Amino acid sequence: MALDATALLGTRTGVAEFCLGALDALRRRRELEVSAFAVSWRRRNRLPAEVPAGVVVAQRSMPARPLQLAWRRSRHPAVEWFIGPIDVVHGTNFVVPPTRRAARVVTVNDLTPMRYPELCHRSSLVYPELVRRAIGEGAWVQTPSAFVATEVVEELGIDAARVRAIHYGIPARQGGNTAQPAVGRGGEAGCPPPITLPDGTHRYVLAVGTIEPRKDYPGLVAAFGQLAAEVPDVALVVAGGAGWGMPAFERALEACKWRDRIVCTGYLDRPSVFELLDRAAVLAFPSLYEGFGFPPLQAMEAGVPVVATRAGSVPEVVGDGARLVSPGDTEELAAALVAVLTDDAERARLVASGRRRAALFSWDRCAEGLSRLYQDASGR
Repeated sequence: MALDATALLGTRTGVAEFCLGALDALRRRRELEVSAFAVSWRRRNRLPAEVPAGVVVAQRSMPARPLQLAWRRSRHPAVEWFIGPIDVVHGTNFVVPPTRRAARVVTVNDLTPMRYPELCHRSSLVYPELVRRAIGEGAWVQTPSAFVATEVVEELGIDAARVRAIHYGIPARQGGNTAQPAVGRGGEAGCPPPITLPDGTHRYVLAVGTIEPRKDYPGLVAAFGQLAAEVPDVALVVAGGAGWGMPAFERALEACKWRDRIVCTGYLDRPSVFELLDRAAVLAFPSLYEGFGFPPLQAMEAGVPVVATRAGSVPEVVGDGARLVSPGDTEELAAALVAVLTDDAERARLVASGRRRAALFSWDRCAEGLSRLYQDASGR
């Protein structure tokens, strides 16, 4: 089988983490011969250094823009022309290339472009059309949660037997890009190297992820404004690259009375993110909609309590391992964060239940589900 690992060539998003974790586990399965490819002209030569050892990368140049335009209009050119004969090709980010004979699997990470188009970057709005076309041509669908699988069946009209919900594992600590932190090193005792905590604070609420509307970071800033006076030793750290939600986020920062206690790091590499996670007082995950969500699992695995919203698949993923609040309710979010920051018993409960919950997720289980899917799709 061949997996589209183009996401590994850029900033490490959730799609990239899925590609890396899945490939690393799939390569260990004896029933599979695993290869990866990238739809890229200039960066394709970087892919062998990004995939796990043992994953084959052998392809012709694949110019992204011309191919994407061609694939939106026809089933040519077939992907086998670029990567050779294959039984199954897996498109990992809403798009699966047309094939001559190979079975096709497409990952639908969520239905934000259909359910909440106002939360999307305009480049994502083409995804529903591409997924519908692939389904019409016989592609199978893989989702990261049962929640998204149900949405796919309801919204896209595909036979439920051709949709597989396969939970992901948890991103490993090693690896990742080497982008430099946006905030200088140093700071108070107990503060990890990527940041300097504001004067008078020695704990922090952490949020991780690109600043985009779906993450509702303006709501988190508003909630922090409500709790800051009650918990004066706590800062808010937002670790995420600038996305299309920056204007609203910046307005929220300007309106916050406690702006001097909010640290925005910009994009951080993987080791820096894990340093922040390890020492966080609590992880806040205030999303309005999610198809899976890696940060809560990463925090729970690290023994950090989590406060998250009942948004999309989040309850399915975190189970009883996190304290859940209503999406968009800043007062409820603030109250939950205060409870975790001030109640040792509640904190201990969340740490214990979070670790138990996180232990249920592994890349080996993910690869087992993917292998069954590939076999069913190919008829082998």
